[in-house]
Amino acid sequence: MRLDLDGKTALVTGSTQGIGRAIAAGLAAAGARVGVNGRSPESVGRALAELGDGDFVPAPADVTTAEGAAAALDAVGDVDILVNNLGIFGARPALEITDDDWRRYFEVNVLAAVRLTRSVLPGMRARGWGRVLYIASDSAVVIPAEMIHYGVSKTALLGVARGFAKEAAGSGVTVNSVIAGPTHTGGVEDFVYSLVDKDLPWDEAQREFMRRHRPQSLLQRLIEPAEIANMVVYLSSPLASATTGGAVRVDGGYVDAILP
Repeated sequence: MRLDLDGKTALVTGSTQGIGRAIAAGLAAAGARVGVNGRSPESVGRALAELGDGDFVPAPADVTTAEGAAAALDAVGDVDILVNNLGIFGARPALEITDDDWRRYFEVNVLAAVRLTRSVLPGMRARGWGRVLYIASDSAVVIPAEMIHYGVSKTALLGVARGFAKEAAGSGVTVNSVIAGPTHTGGVEDFVYSLVDKDLPWDEAQREFMRRHRPQSLLQRLIEPAEIANMVVYLSSPLASATTGGAVRVDGGYVDAILP
C-alpha cells in the first residue's frame, strides 16, 4: 500500500510534541506539506528542528481563538487535510470540576476543532477532495472517573465528526474521528506519576498504571505516538476514500466493545 499525499497540504493542531508531532512526521513522510502548529514561534521552532527533513510550514498560533485559527490557516494556505489534534487533559475529582473548567475543556477540545472545520470544509468541498480528522480518545467511550470533563469533551468530538461527515456527504471529503488509547507522551508520563508511586522507574510505573487504572487494555502497554499517526496517515490518504463518519479505534483493545 502506497499512502501517497504528494501535492496535499495538511494542518495538524497541537503538533509540537507527542501524538501531534508524530502525525506531522507521518504525513510529511507520505509526501504532504504539513503546517506545524503550537502557541508560540519558539515551540514551533523547536519542533521543526526535531522533525528534521520534510516539507514543514511553521504555523504558530493559539487556535482556541478565532484570531489564532485564522492566523494558522493564513500561514498554511488552502488545507486539504485538517487534523484536529489539540487537546488538554488532567485529573480532577468529579465534584470539584468547576463551570470554568467545563468551559475551558469545551473551548479547547471541541470548539477549536469545530471552528477550524467550519473554515476549511467549504474549500475542500469546492475542490472535491479533503480529509478532516479529530483525535478523540478511549475516554470518549469509557468515561474516566478521575477526569469526566475530559472524557465528555472527547465524546462530543465523536458527534462532531459524524455531523460534519453528513455535511460533507457526496463531496469527496471524508470526516472521521480516531479513538486513541492510552498513549506514551511526555504529558502522559506526568499523568501516570500523578497516580502511581513517583519513585518507581518508568517501566514499572507504566505497568503499575496499566494494571491499576487501565486493566482492560489488551495491549497491556501504552501505545506509541507513531502507532496513532499510522492510522491518521492512512485515513488522510486516497486509499481511505470509503471511510467517513466513522470512529476508528487505535486503542490497544482498551474499549471492551465490538463497536465504539
